[in-house]
Amino acid sequence: MNLQQRISILGDMGHYMQKQYPEWQSAKQTAFHKNIWFTPENIELACNTIVENYLQTDKLEKWAVQYDLPQNIENPVTVGLVMAGNIPLVGFHDFLCVFISGNKQKIKLSSKDDVLLPFLITELQKQYPELGDYVTFAENLKGCDAYIATGSNNAGRYFDYYFGRYPSIIRRNRTSVSILDGTENTQDLELLAEDIHNYFGLGCRNVTMLYVPENYDFIPLIEVLKKYEAFLDYHKYKNNYDYQLAILLLNKKYYMSSGALLLEENPIIFSPISTIHYQYYKNINELENELQNSEDIQAIIGKNHIGFGQAQLPSLTDYADGVDTMDFLKKLNA
Repeated sequence: MNLQQRISILGDMGHYMQKQYPEWQSAKQTAFHKNIWFTPENIELACNTIVENYLQTDKLEKWAVQYDLPQNIENPVTVGLVMAGNIPLVGFHDFLCVFISGNKQKIKLSSKDDVLLPFLITELQKQYPELGDYVTFAENLKGCDAYIATGSNNAGRYFDYYFGRYPSIIRRNRTSVSILDGTENTQDLELLAEDIHNYFGLGCRNVTMLYVPENYDFIPLIEVLKKYEAFLDYHKYKNNYDYQLAILLLNKKYYMSSGALLLEENPIIFSPISTIHYQYYKNINELENELQNSEDIQAIIGKNHIGFGQAQLPSLTDYADGVDTMDFLKKLNA
């Protein structure tokens, strides 16, 4: 397949994902039953984001032009992908990058997210049988020419050991933060609430830390966060909330609550499910310089940064960990 054919196939995938085909609806239900964090709402959010931001042919064409991708790859390599499973289709961008580059891929899926992508590929193969030459799924990724692996910090050490001698991108734990200056209006705070709560806060682009000025008034934010009290209807989320609340009470720590989210002053940028940490700052410029140099931060949300409500809406060029996946793949064919 040449580049234009691959772009056309991805466009067709986007069209399919927007349809209400019974088989597609059934696959989404299966994904939810296998992993109840993948609620129908979260799956729809993930699919809509992918379709709107990734699978528009005009965006794909402009993206390919940026890298001067050739129509045909003479000697495609095989890239092994180890995908995470924290949110629905979280590894889709890696699949997309390898496919659009013209290389082949062998994918090891997370057991938490092993339904949606294989279903989409299988459906597309009915119309494009040659797709099977480019995308395969496997438990063992031996024999690949390069690797892209995403996981925890512990998994990262494992990936380094097995894949380090090959060209590779190894991704570890990251999270996102928000800088507030106290002038945010209600709409800003409502959008920030989405950045915190989408996917139950499980994504690396979810905000888990708030940086606020001294004497910040939390009441307007807490009022907005109350919208998500229904999260307590999900027993896994409620179990986390009850557990974190019990720890705070036992340790006699000060906290605030919106009803379904605990706010705790804590310097650790990674917060548990159902909790968000906050810290006070004195000098916003010093804070921004510090955060921009942190290897633990995926995105910074706030004025003069990524806009409120945009945390979980990455574009084609928003590469995980700031590593240009397309540039990495293009060099493999050099």
